[in-house]
Amino acid sequence: MPEFRETTLSNGLRVAAEIDGRGYSAAFGYFVRAGSRDEVDQESGLSHFLEHMMFKGTNRRSAADVNRELDELGGQSNAYTSEEQTVYYATVLPKFQHRLVDLLTDMLSPTLDADEFATERQVILEEIAKYEDQPPFGAFERAMEVHFGPRGLGRRILGTAESIKTMEATTMRDYFHRRYRPENIVLAASGNIDFDALVAQVEELTQAWSQRPTVATPATDSPNTVPAGISLEPRIAIPDAQQAYMVGISPGPCSTSADRYAARALGSIMGDEGGSRLFWELIDSGRAEVATLWPHEFMNEGAWFTYMVCAPEDAKSNCRLMDDIIQGTIDKGIKPEELKQTLSKATAGAIMQSERPSNRLFGIGSRWLTCGEYLSTDDALDCLRNITVDDVENAAKKYLTTDATEIVAVAENSTTAP
Repeated sequence: MPEFRETTLSNGLRVAAEIDGRGYSAAFGYFVRAGSRDEVDQESGLSHFLEHMMFKGTNRRSAADVNRELDELGGQSNAYTSEEQTVYYATVLPKFQHRLVDLLTDMLSPTLDADEFATERQVILEEIAKYEDQPPFGAFERAMEVHFGPRGLGRRILGTAESIKTMEATTMRDYFHRRYRPENIVLAASGNIDFDALVAQVEELTQAWSQRPTVATPATDSPNTVPAGISLEPRIAIPDAQQAYMVGISPGPCSTSADRYAARALGSIMGDEGGSRLFWELIDSGRAEVATLWPHEFMNEGAWFTYMVCAPEDAKSNCRLMDDIIQGTIDKGIKPEELKQTLSKATAGAIMQSERPSNRLFGIGSRWLTCGEYLSTDDALDCLRNITVDDVENAAKKYLTTDATEIVAVAENSTTAP
């Protein structure tokens, strides 16, 4: 059986690991509490910008060295940024634990070179432009901005073209020193790992992290303004769009809510990509290309999303049909066999995912970073198996009856979409 161990180093860095000597691989990741919700306007997009800069070299390694060593270790590695954290991770054979931990730890002390900063600025501007040109054309970001406000949870992860163009390297360095402090970071590990060796190595490698300069906290943004490049209009006009893209967002359970498992089951019953109520009524019937809904959990609040893609001329009738399906669930509840099928699928998925240390890593690291809590696979399975029909129906009444923020991305000349 896997064993969970954790410790806090002398500099405040937390280490959390799920150890399973039966595994054939080992996964490691640094989870940093630095996300878009932590930024102010002049820093908008910096958490993601820094993610890029971590691969651009350190005092010990050039950018080429970093990427070459990652390839030499023969595993899988990557990074991502969300509203609440930035994560750098890799999975390797257990024999490469020491080399990988040395590399990942070194990456978190980047040179933040001004020339590399200028080069990467162009990469990120292209990323923003590419993202805005692809469906659903920023509709999810607009929904978050309108629902939560354009700051905090509503701030765009990539930032805007305006914020990235005016970004200064000194601002990036100050943000790094403020957020990338050891007490703000968790090193998570899973699989066939040597925990004692891991702790000893990281204790030595991160001694200087607590000596990072202390920088002033920037002034808060005025709530009476809207950040540059942000619009709060509920309609996004897209040249030559062939379909209508509709996103709705309303309150949902947070990551510590007792409702979260029932809400996930409800989302699967209602909007799973195969076999759900919305699937049979809207997708299988050919009325829509996409029709789904799901909860998304953040630390202290949550969101409930609906999403539909269809021909513009079908948008109004499809929205009415989706509303009818949702209202029918609220009024009439769910069938026991629907819950049984959903829980069978969820438990099988949880068990199969648990076989890979790389899959377990994200739950371990994210939960330890945000909640200081460990949830084993058995704990998660118990939570799933304890869900009742009443739990799901109560979640429907609680979360599907609230008014939703609705965003529509559609052709500029369209008059048929809602």
